[in-house]
Amino acid sequence: MKRTIIKIDEARCNGCGDCVTGCHEGALQLINGKAVMVSELYCDGLGACIGECPVGAITLEEREAKPYSELAVMERIAPKGEAVILAHLKHLREHGEKELLRQGLEYIKSNNIDFDMEKLNEEKPLACGCPGSMQRDLRRSNEPVSSANLVQEQPSELRQFPVQLHLLNPSAPFMHGADVLLAADCTAFAAGSFHNKFLKGKMLAIACPKLDSNAQSYVDKLTAMMDDAKINTLTVLIMEVPCCGGLMRMAQMAREQAQRNVPVKVIMLSVQGDVVSEEWI
Repeated sequence: MKRTIIKIDEARCNGCGDCVTGCHEGALQLINGKAVMVSELYCDGLGACIGECPVGAITLEEREAKPYSELAVMERIAPKGEAVILAHLKHLREHGEKELLRQGLEYIKSNNIDFDMEKLNEEKPLACGCPGSMQRDLRRSNEPVSSANLVQEQPSELRQFPVQLHLLNPSAPFMHGADVLLAADCTAFAAGSFHNKFLKGKMLAIACPKLDSNAQSYVDKLTAMMDDAKINTLTVLIMEVPCCGGLMRMAQMAREQAQRNVPVKVIMLSVQGDVVSEEWI
């Protein structure tokens, strides 16, 4: 069957093992100094390991693969104890995998495994390492709005199209000598002032390090922007979730490969659109 599953770039993998500890389903192991998927049965394709990789060696791809087996995963992780089981079940719940969650709970019940169900309902940061998928209600309090406070429609600061990095031509005339904003897809929806505060005066490229394929092509395009288009600066706008760090690492790789030393700034936003950090790297 064809399904979404992880892909490991062995040439880029440095053998740190962070992805192995981040995969509670047990799909990954370190073999001969490289991360290896030991069985497609254990990979749920939800990408928790992507945010753990410090070098951007893991991406998602859609290909022919064996069906994921919740039974096989539960049999594999049950001996590891309650903490690992809890992390796995929360991982499924926060991604909306209701049927897999039901199967996991049924396995616990039918095998009389000692597990505190109350812990599954506690609202805590995800142990699975992918809080970017955690459900959050971001609505503000319903305060009265006077006519003086009504927001006027603001003109767009978008200066070019297309904006998706896969579609952008690094050699396009508008890229020459430009200040470029490389924004994670979610940032424009989190920050109400995205256009005026972050996009104004810049050319835009958007990408998602977790869901987009062929990360190396992104690195190559960013390198071409630096060397061929001779961009002036690169601002990387990301969310505070782990998987978003992949976008920053792509920018760092591009600068390391480029002949020109282009200043790179990284701005991190909270899920409510507030600036968490801002620094030149």
